[in-house]
Amino acid sequence: MAKIVGLVGVGLIGGSIVLDLKEKGFVTKVLASDLSERNASKALELRIADEIVELDTLIEKSDIIIIATPVNASVKLVSYVLDRVGDGQYVMDVGSTKSLLEKEIEGHNRRGQFVATHPMAGTEFSGPEAAFKGLFKDRVAIICNPEKSNPKALNAISELYYHLEMRMILMDADSHDEHVGYVSHLSHAISYALAVAVLDKEKDDTAIFNLAAGGFASTVRLAKSSVDMWLPIFEQNAEHVLPILDTYLEKLTQFKTYLEAGDTKGLAGFIAEANRIKDKLKK
Repeated sequence: MAKIVGLVGVGLIGGSIVLDLKEKGFVTKVLASDLSERNASKALELRIADEIVELDTLIEKSDIIIIATPVNASVKLVSYVLDRVGDGQYVMDVGSTKSLLEKEIEGHNRRGQFVATHPMAGTEFSGPEAAFKGLFKDRVAIICNPEKSNPKALNAISELYYHLEMRMILMDADSHDEHVGYVSHLSHAISYALAVAVLDKEKDDTAIFNLAAGGFASTVRLAKSSVDMWLPIFEQNAEHVLPILDTYLEKLTQFKTYLEAGDTKGLAGFIAEANRIKDKLKK
């Protein structure tokens, strides 16, 4: 049955979700709320939202409420929304960290109506203009701590992800944060660092523009990602990001040592070991 969906935070992820859900007939109406008047206006213009309303009105009128804000805002917003939902309403988030959020809502009498989720998709762009149909097709959606959500809530949110044509996997919140720290958060940290290093070393912007080929452009692409979105992710997941950063720096130092010593065999072995990632990514 088609539903009214409330979208809190109109950006790439939330906007792309509701665009697909509208096309698939999963929703009859999208209500949206955003602190930015510009984003709210753009969401109407791009037909992401059918109506812009106050947050409390959105909560009252929606069957499913999607929290698609930066994770520092989500921590408080989920509790606020759960305080106000009634029976038969379900809440989900789409954030890249989960442990702090889970601690915040632990013991809430409406905890069962919330499903912690993370659709593993995105681009380096942000805001409602960045949203597009098909972002999630054939990607993975992680459902965290499913045992803490009631069956009806899980069914409703699973149906939503089914309509996005995503493959769902289950994880506990701590494991989620650890593993996305490896595969997502570290990648962003490296990209930011590379961008800053090149900008610091290469003062001639024209040279960067003219010489930046595919390798550099693809590696530094994530450095264009929003500070408002990524700063709180790093802060909330520092426990897992810091150890893998240490490992990365050890490997980078090892690479530098081989290069300084003219150790061709060592450097070749290092690169060959790295090449094994091709087989892992095929799975």
